[in-house]
Amino acid sequence: MENTVNRRSMLKSGLLSIGGMALAPHLVQGAFANQPFYLDTHNRLYYSPLSREYFLDDPKETKLFAKLNANENPYGPPASAKKAVAEAVDGGNRYAWREMYSLVDKIAKKENVDVKQIMMGPGSSDLLEKVAIVKFMEGGNIVSADPTYMSMIRVAEKAGGEWKPVPCTKEWAHDLDAMEAAIDENTKLVYVCNPNNPVGAMTPAADLEAFCKRVSKKVPIFIDEAYMELAEGPEAKSMAHLVSEGYDVVVCRTFSKIMGMAGLRVGYMFGKQEFIDDIQKITRGGMGISLTSIMAADAAFGDDSFQTMTKTKNTACKEYVSAELKKMGYDPIPSYTNFMIFPIDMDGKEFLKKMQDQGVGVRAFNIMDKDWCRVSMGTMDEMKMFVSAIKGIS
Repeated sequence: MENTVNRRSMLKSGLLSIGGMALAPHLVQGAFANQPFYLDTHNRLYYSPLSREYFLDDPKETKLFAKLNANENPYGPPASAKKAVAEAVDGGNRYAWREMYSLVDKIAKKENVDVKQIMMGPGSSDLLEKVAIVKFMEGGNIVSADPTYMSMIRVAEKAGGEWKPVPCTKEWAHDLDAMEAAIDENTKLVYVCNPNNPVGAMTPAADLEAFCKRVSKKVPIFIDEAYMELAEGPEAKSMAHLVSEGYDVVVCRTFSKIMGMAGLRVGYMFGKQEFIDDIQKITRGGMGISLTSIMAADAAFGDDSFQTMTKTKNTACKEYVSAELKKMGYDPIPSYTNFMIFPIDMDGKEFLKKMQDQGVGVRAFNIMDKDWCRVSMGTMDEMKMFVSAIKGIS
């Protein structure tokens, strides 16, 4: 079947390679910049054995009234970060090592780790990709859920590694038992995106913690917590404490989501010092961050009021959208993030076009042979535009 195609047999299976720059802007960043895309026989972007994405041949993002396709925070950057950027501009002729060390000290205190256990990067995706380059340039395999966020996996494959995808459970959590069974003597890393993108689901905290404690004795576990600070509920628990407890776990965070700084590009990861040292022997994450971005992150780090406001408004928008979708007969997956995904009864490309014609930008996927819309949470006014657009095409 088409959805069991693996990367090694793409050409044999009729998947076509195309240049990325012809696609929507949100698809040609990070790991995908200047890389070929693969299309399946239905002209969809091939992500994984279970996941495809639809795209428009002529995306008109400049004409969108509500840009809800990139999981951006509509409220940021916070005023504290804007002020810091303005004040730092005059120092733009200098490298920012000293200022970065000050930020690292704050991160170390928050995460209860030593500064030598932290690596900075221009966004979390950059760190995922650097880890993939270093870990897989001599082969090996990476185990992860399917579907999931693809930056680390795509770069691991390009560097010389193999991906071992494991389908999510019927509740869209990571199938931890199956992931553990997939580990073999060539496995160099287990990747866990929690909450998971693009489905927005959370893996039960107690199960994930037990998995990490057990499996990290065999292989490092990399946990991508880009959306964790937006999550609410009893399962919204970080695995960061496992790092300070000495387990071979790496946790990655970003200033892009709850802190509203996606365009300023600041992220960090922390883990065992030996793991961090191995990555930094070959790559330098902090070198890619500008002085203005570091100062913005430093100022926003303690801006609890902005983060609380973001989380409160994000939750309100999710509750509104979920309720409206259910009234129309849709069944969204419960989301722990700043986006929501739900199945649609329309061809994904047709759906994208109809939404774009109404000035609303979203994403459309085919996951497990169903078409889905993924919508980011904007302002409440933007979400009302989204709901109105959905009603207009239903």
